[in-house]
Amino acid sequence: MSKANHPRRIAREAVLQALYAYEITKEKRDKVLKDIINRQSYDNDMKNFITSLFNFSIDNKEWCEEQIKTRLNNWEFDRVALLDRLLLILAISEIHFIDDVPPKVSISEAIEIAKQYSTEESSSFVNGVLDNIYKTMENKVEVN
Repeated sequence: MSKANHPRRIAREAVLQALYAYEITKEKRDKVLKDIINRQSYDNDMKNFITSLFNFSIDNKEWCEEQIKTRLNNWEFDRVALLDRLLLILAISEIHFIDDVPPKVSISEAIEIAKQYSTEESSSFVNGVLDNIYKTMENKVEVN
């Protein structure tokens, strides 16, 4: 199975679509999530992964945005493309709240999704922010 067709990649892309729809339409989160899950046939593990990642992303959006803001050098948060912002929120949520995915996998997946769906510069930008977050996490683990 190629990496592009890996079920978790498809699930992450579904979550990104759900976050985008939620942000744009302002519909209820349950409706957005149900619509996204019903678009494709997912097994129960993928439905659970999508639901968890979507809910963690929504529930922790402000905290994730603060993580992004503190890592922007000479750049205004409002100028970050919406898709990049949502992808970063998704990846930060996965890194911090989903225990069965190694952080480096979450970062790599976010970079690949950025390459596919966003601008030419987005993958480098996403990589820079997430790498900084990961290094901060590593330092906290070493200190404790």
